Amino acid sequence: MIRFLATSCALLLYALCNAWTAQALAGPVNINTADASTLSRELNGIGAKRAEAIVEYRRKFGPFKSADELALVKGIGPAAINKNREFIRLDVKPATKPAAEPKPATPLKR
Repeated sequence: MIRFLATSCALLLYALCNAWTAQALAGPVNINTADASTLSRELNGIGAKRAEAIVEYRRKFGPFKSADELALVKGIGPAAINKNREFIRLDVKPATKPAAEPKPATPLKR
């Protein structure tokens, strides 16, 4: 009985460590610029096939405007999006205008 409890505790600890490690290894990824291998490595539950589908969808339709648009990709559902929402970055930056030159100071008239 003690051996069974020890084995059960060890397996539970192993499972918890693996779950924590998988979550800890996921990192922020820009879904508009990342390649398929980066997407599959950084997003939980996204394998090579789904990552390729994301890249292909992006190539056909342009950059994603929100994380929820991933649901339009075949094989990506709301559960996968919610699981990775904190890691998904969009970072589509509009072109910026150069800063205007400051006007020279004019002397005060008295």
